[in-house]
Amino acid sequence: MGSMENSMAQAPPAPLRLDRPAWQVAASWICAILMGGLFLIAGAWKLSDHLGAAARMTQALVPASLSVFTAMFFGMAEVFSGILILIPRFRRWGAWLIGLMLIAFMVYIGVFYDRLLGADCTCFPWVKRAVGPMFFYSDAAMLALAALAGWWVKPSEGLRSALVIAGAVAVVGGAAYSITEARQTGARAPETLTVDGQTVSLQQGKIVLYFYDPECAHCDQAARRLAKHSWSGVKVYGLPSRVPQFGKYFMDSTGLKAGNSPEHDALKKLFPFGDPPYAVALEHGRQKAALSRFDEAEPEASLRQLGFIE
Repeated sequence: MGSMENSMAQAPPAPLRLDRPAWQVAASWICAILMGGLFLIAGAWKLSDHLGAAARMTQALVPASLSVFTAMFFGMAEVFSGILILIPRFRRWGAWLIGLMLIAFMVYIGVFYDRLLGADCTCFPWVKRAVGPMFFYSDAAMLALAALAGWWVKPSEGLRSALVIAGAVAVVGGAAYSITEARQTGARAPETLTVDGQTVSLQQGKIVLYFYDPECAHCDQAARRLAKHSWSGVKVYGLPSRVPQFGKYFMDSTGLKAGNSPEHDALKKLFPFGDPPYAVALEHGRQKAALSRFDEAEPEASLRQLGFIE
């Protein structure tokens, strides 16, 4: 009897239960699924169209030379953090990464708030946002969800496994970059163009280069038709072949909202043609179409097919 009592006295105490209440576990999962899904989709969106994402970065005042790198970096970071927050073992690390990115976004917008006020800030697909007070409220709400997802979970562990996931995301990101670049066909436009004394990028978004003679009646008629289109996020730049001093009057009289560039000769060598009018449709710096017909049907049909007009 005594020996039994001694053995019972020496037995180690039962381990304390560290499991969290069911409602906390459920709340952590709900928050993790919401934030993980959102960041996975946002990151995949950027990686699948890094050129479009780069254009949006430029609109948000990121230097054009860094826009592609920034788009790829945040795309992979969002996918990586979205995966981590969905795995309980890595959830707290994922929550930290998402939180740091959201804070960085808010600080950046805050610094450039006056210049970006009212500008489109579509960081996530299907979520149309403009820079304003609601931007900070929505990001603060997402920050709270990420915090709750990481608060009610055990500390993360397994750094080596997390790094393997990071490497896999980097490989997928590199493959997506290569595929997108391989699909870019057509002559490549110069990096920049001088328009009305300002340097603009030709590598971002959709652009139409309109070659014309300010004293050409056919060019005048073509410009008037172009002016009637509802452009879908397209920038139009004019390149007068002669008497460039009449360029501004030409644009004002035809109603075509386009600046003028003095680089007609250099671009004509790259995109050769006969007599104007002539236009080149560019997307992300690559020629998508040469527009040489200007009548009742063209180039309207081609522009609509390309998605340049609505």
